[in-house]
Amino acid sequence: MDFSAFIQEILQSDVPAAFKRFGRLLDAQWVESALEETGTASVRRRKLPAELVVWLVIGMGLFRDRAIQEVVSHLGLLLPGQKEKGGKGKKTLVPSAIPQARYRVGAEPLEKIFSRTAEKWAHAEADKDRWRGLALYGMDGTTLRVPDTEENRETFGLPGTGSGQAGYPQVRFMGLMALRSHLLAEVVFGPCLGKKTGEQTLVRDLWPIVPDNSLVIVDRGLINYGLFYGLYHNDDGEMTGRKNWLTRAKKNAQWKTLKTLAPGDELVELKLGHELRRQDPNLPETMVARAIRYEVRGYQPQTLLTSLIDAESYPAAEVAALYHERWELEIGYDELKTHMLERQETLRSKKPEGIRQEIWGIMLVYNLVRKEMLEVALEAGVIPRRVSFRHSLQLIRIFCLVEAWTMSPGNLPKRLGGLVDMMGLLILPERRSERRYERHVKIKESHYKKNPGRPQKKGRKPRGK
Repeated sequence: MDFSAFIQEILQSDVPAAFKRFGRLLDAQWVESALEETGTASVRRRKLPAELVVWLVIGMGLFRDRAIQEVVSHLGLLLPGQKEKGGKGKKTLVPSAIPQARYRVGAEPLEKIFSRTAEKWAHAEADKDRWRGLALYGMDGTTLRVPDTEENRETFGLPGTGSGQAGYPQVRFMGLMALRSHLLAEVVFGPCLGKKTGEQTLVRDLWPIVPDNSLVIVDRGLINYGLFYGLYHNDDGEMTGRKNWLTRAKKNAQWKTLKTLAPGDELVELKLGHELRRQDPNLPETMVARAIRYEVRGYQPQTLLTSLIDAESYPAAEVAALYHERWELEIGYDELKTHMLERQETLRSKKPEGIRQEIWGIMLVYNLVRKEMLEVALEAGVIPRRVSFRHSLQLIRIFCLVEAWTMSPGNLPKRLGGLVDMMGLLILPERRSERRYERHVKIKESHYKKNPGRPQKKGRKPRGK
């Protein structure tokens, strides 16, 4: 089959050849329905129709180090152009058509597609690997920088720092992750504009997504007793145990001991402050929780607070060990920011709608890679965290860039099937159970003043000139 015929066969399929591997996971019907529901499906034939724009955004998330035009060209995300007069047919697309196509589609279809993967994959994996009947989730936040344009500044804001003002506008996002698979179950994000735009505001949108019969492990910065009370109590104040929480107590936390269950294991009474009860008059003055004290050799004793008050069903030693699975979320963020984004945390888009679209594309790619890794783990008979994210990502990138364009369509299914065997070589050894060296800061922050990041006014001469 010659190359032109190969291209035509690709164009007649639902998924570009470079993404055939992902296309096996990402149902084409999900893409089609998301575009139809948002009214962004292409009605007339375009060189870059809406379906391919979706794959373009996925390509932007997968290939962080490549220019957008290169992603379009190299991955074949472009319909052939018309034949020029007296010449041969060729692909033609002016550079300005790419952002026009992106903004024509917008962020909403990508959000819907991501939500479908989260619904179908993340909750299902959490359900498969339960702890004492509870699905395990983690919840935490982080930030991403965005290009310093007037529109982005106005929408996302320049947060303050200890040394003044941040150099770039930032997006704050909160993630709900199925801890044992690292699949993202939900993501919410918003501006960093100070009051009422912090993690405590965003986290309220995540809790309704948490399914019943689950346990969410959170950082102590997200402690909100009023919110916690509503999660595992009904309207009559009776404990339901549907959505449970586990966190580390703050150093200044105070409570009244109601009952000692075992050494270092107590039922305690926590006070719900006046401000919480002012915001929600239905809250009682106090709530019951469980405090578990434990100590890791070589470190200070720690105290956990949790809604799991049944000591027989949820032994204290297991709860203390379980808390450390919260770090799986931190590892997930490291995978996303260090390996996927190549530590280039400033996104590409100069407009807020493009930023939103880009974020949903990045989160979608992350779930797609993680879904691939789950299949490898299943094939190898190991837990998902034993599969290397970095090397899996590299292998998928190589496949998309090279394999899909250096083989005939007839050999494509066979090579795709062999990808699992290749990834099976990337199994990591078991993690160390104990730290070999104490934690300490290796690199100090520079003492030089930070660039304020403010654009220079026209007509003003630079200093020293």
